[in-house]
Amino acid sequence: MSEHHLRTAPARPHQKLTDDGRRMREVLSYSRRGSRFTPSQQEAWDAHAQAWVVPDEEVDRADVDVASWFGREAPLVVEIGCGVGEATGVLAAARPDVNVLALEVWRPGVAASLAEVAAAGADNVRFCSVDAAWCLEHLVPEGGLAELWTFFPDPWPKTRHHKRRLVSPGFAAVVASRLQVGGLWRLATDWADYADQMLEVLDAEPALSGGRVPRWQDRPVTKFERKGREAGREITDLTYAKH
Repeated sequence: MSEHHLRTAPARPHQKLTDDGRRMREVLSYSRRGSRFTPSQQEAWDAHAQAWVVPDEEVDRADVDVASWFGREAPLVVEIGCGVGEATGVLAAARPDVNVLALEVWRPGVAASLAEVAAAGADNVRFCSVDAAWCLEHLVPEGGLAELWTFFPDPWPKTRHHKRRLVSPGFAAVVASRLQVGGLWRLATDWADYADQMLEVLDAEPALSGGRVPRWQDRPVTKFERKGREAGREITDLTYAKH
């Protein structure tokens, strides 16, 4: 039996405790922002959260089964950091044959994403606000991931914060183990030095092959991407495959 089926207490990063019960400080790839909803976000949350948002505590169940959140068995696609869902709804609606698990810790972003997904008519998306690295390691079995989307992850531009960047050798090894053979990891960033780091890390992962690619045309141009372009930053798309 795998380790995550043996845990007796929540193992999520934002809930880890020391042996004497104190909260443990950890290096995470994100920071939690405000949680206040706008009226439209509250409306979307009230309409769709019960059906499409996975409660945090659900991941602590000993018998947790991601497919059960969708009510069906289907290839699993994970999106890390869906933001306000501009890409999520469009991409999921175009792929009704897959289950899309969107990971986003910013609750107003999840609420906005619910509206985007509903507008796109995509009922194959579920949202979870638990740490993405933890979710991939503990909830997805080896070879259980068809595709991973990591679009514009937090660049943590200050040098002293680079250790918080999501794309690291350790995380790449986890992703490689979870992807099925032929499965894809699609990435995009508007920070040149992060793109270089991604290339260095992913080229060094022996189970992956790939590199820079033309922009993935299926991916909608989001407000975030336009903002990067307007600031004069070049958009870099990468795709790596499990072999």
